[in-house]
Parts: sequence; C-alpha cells; structure tokens
Amino acid sequence: MSKRILYIAFHFPPIQMSSGVHRTLAFTRYFAEQGDNVTVLTASTKAYSQCDDKNLALIPAEVNVLRCYARDTAKHFSFKNKYIGWMALPDRWQSWILGGFLRGWRYAKKYQPDVIISTYPIASAHFIAYFIHKLTGIPWIADFRDPMLQKDYPANPRVRKLFSWIEKKAAKHCRHIIFTSPGALKLYQQRYPEVATDVWQVLPNGYDEALFEQVTSSQSAIADDKVTLLHSGTIYPSERDPIPFFNAIASLKRQEPNLSNKLSIILRSTGHDGLFKPVLQELGINDIITLAPALSYVKALEEMLNADALLLMQASNCNYQTPAKAYEYIRAQKPILALTDAKGDTANLILQSQVAELAPLNNSEQICTAIKALLTKLQNNQYEFLPKEKIATFSRVHQAKSLRNLLLKISRV
Repeated sequence: MSKRILYIAFHFPPIQMSSGVHRTLAFTRYFAEQGDNVTVLTASTKAYSQCDDKNLALIPAEVNVLRCYARDTAKHFSFKNKYIGWMALPDRWQSWILGGFLRGWRYAKKYQPDVIISTYPIASAHFIAYFIHKLTGIPWIADFRDPMLQKDYPANPRVRKLFSWIEKKAAKHCRHIIFTSPGALKLYQQRYPEVATDVWQVLPNGYDEALFEQVTSSQSAIADDKVTLLHSGTIYPSERDPIPFFNAIASLKRQEPNLSNKLSIILRSTGHDGLFKPVLQELGINDIITLAPALSYVKALEEMLNADALLLMQASNCNYQTPAKAYEYIRAQKPILALTDAKGDTANLILQSQVAELAPLNNSEQICTAIKALLTKLQNNQYEFLPKEKIATFSRVHQAKSLRNLLLKISRV
C-alpha cells in the first residue's frame, strides 16, 4: 500500500549547515523507494546561510520539492546587526510560517495527502504542520527528535512560551510524536501523562549507507605511528564545551613535549573557530589541534573513514539527546573518544560500539586518562569492532522502515 506524504522540513539540500538534514533525506528516499508519493515542503535557499549546490544531487529524483518564501530575520531584516525581537519568534525564520502554510495548504487541498510529517529543530515547521492539519484534518506526525523545552532552554521567555504552545498542540493533535532517544520519550510521558502511550515513539538517528557508498577511498592503518583524532561538525560552546579537552591536551603535552609527533587532532567545521583559536594559541597546543573548514557531506564521511579515531562531545545538559554523528562514527568502525556523561543517552549508545573510551566532558583529568587508553589500544591493535550485521541496525533505513510501518496504520478519520 502506497501513501501520499507531505514532509515539512526546513533543513533540506542544498543546505550545508545541518547534519539533521540527512535524517529527512534518508526517510524520504526510503518512502519513495517503497512507492510512496513524497513531497517535501521546505524553505527558499535564500534563507540558508550556507549552501552547496553539489548537495542537490543528494535529493532522490522521485522526491518532489516545494520551496516557499523564507528569510533569515538576522540576515535579511536587521539594521546594523539588530532586529525587532518579535520578528524572530518562534525562530529567526518566522517568515517561513506564512509562506510554508500557504503553499502547503494549497498542495493539501489539491492532492489530499494521507499524512503530514513535520520535523524539528526549526520550530516553524511544526507551526506550519499544525495550521495545515487544523484546516484539513490530515493526520499529523511531529518528529521532535530532541526535547523542544528543557529546564534552561530556550532561555528567552517569549520563545519558551511559543515552544510550550506548539508542544501542547502537538501533544493534543498528533497521531505520533517521535524522539531520537528514550530519555526524551520518558521526559514527555511525564510532562503529558494524559496522552496515550502509543503517541510517543522512539526512532533513533542513524547513519545513511547510501552516502557512505559514495565515499571513494579509505584507509585503515595508522600512518607513520601518528594518530589522527577527528571531530566532525559543530562544537557548541555550552553543549559541547571543548575547553576541558583543550586543557587535557595541554597537560599531556607538558608530560610529553613531543606529543605533536604522536597525535594530530582535527576539529572540522566547529562553527566557532574564532572563539577557539586564541585558546589553542594561549595553551600552546595549536601544533596538535587544527581548526579545519567545512567539507561536503560525502567528503566529511571520507575523512571519518580515513581517521584513526573519532572524537565525540556532549555535555550532561544534553543527556536526552544523541548527536547523529554518533551513528556515523559507529558505522565508520573507528575507535571513539566519547566525552559525555556516563548516565546520558549518548553514552548508552556509543558504548554499544564496544570501542569507546568514555570520560566526562568537563573533567580534564579523566579526559587525559581516556586519551592515554585510546593511544595505547590503538598502537596495540586491541579494538574489536561490531560485525556488519549488527552495525546495520544503527542505519537510517532501519529506522525508516519503522516509521513507514507507523504510516501504514494511519487512516483519516
């Protein structure tokens, strides 16, 4: 049985700035392969701060794309880098709500899709989906991924109020609300005890095998006895604060002045190079740690496969969240230095790889110990990786099958 699906997602190729785009890509690709009619309602490329037209090739030919008016308030409607606060509610792309609603509503009236799926982290997508659902009665699934509301997030009280409003509307109207980690699901079950249990679903993030297949080369041996440790992607100053890690590297260098001959660390596309560069210089570790510019997604995967080990950072204030790169790291079959809370969902996942060295993100001493263990085990070839059939269970296709099974059970009332 095929379905007609309207998928509302702000992040979609050719955007370059978000790894979350690949969850939507993998799901919509799988639906199209199963014979579903899939239309993605997304934003004008003018709303994106970073684009790469090469990423357009990632969109399957069978997936229809509707782009609608959207602008970034901070970029397009500011004067001297300032703008009126209400113009960024619930987010800086609020202009997309009107443009997306009008185009999505016209599409829904004409083609009568079986289901609407909206995906966070840009909250505007859920607003668009809710308004279309209210006017048409089409069943709505919200892919929250991570919690929208947390103890200290969002900090802006007006944004928090709007997030709370759309959260409550989703809890009342959605057939399903999806999270990427069990901790997030439990949080919402406690927050909305009146909601039926089967509304809440967990569909973890994952890796996209179709993109890994595009990688042209990889290596597996450590070259010249020098270990390359790679972090691929944004390093948020609060959620992934690297300062204790920098201090740990500085401490190790004091113990071993020639550490740069043994260890090379690449921080690829941190998004905050200007903040981190002077810290590296002050600590005297810029001969070990390199801040590198962004790569295309496939090239970034290739770099993962060519690294000797992979670095993951996640603070304890994100214990209900699991970064998508964690799954890509498992697929890459490389040892992982995981700097995260042992009680969090990220640690629970990454330890399943059986090749992870774990330490709290905020504890330099324990980070030093974990790095020493990583280097020793690498040199002695002590890591044993999961078999391919087990790794396959971490793929996005595996999760897409589960989501499609939910869709097949949905019918309009």
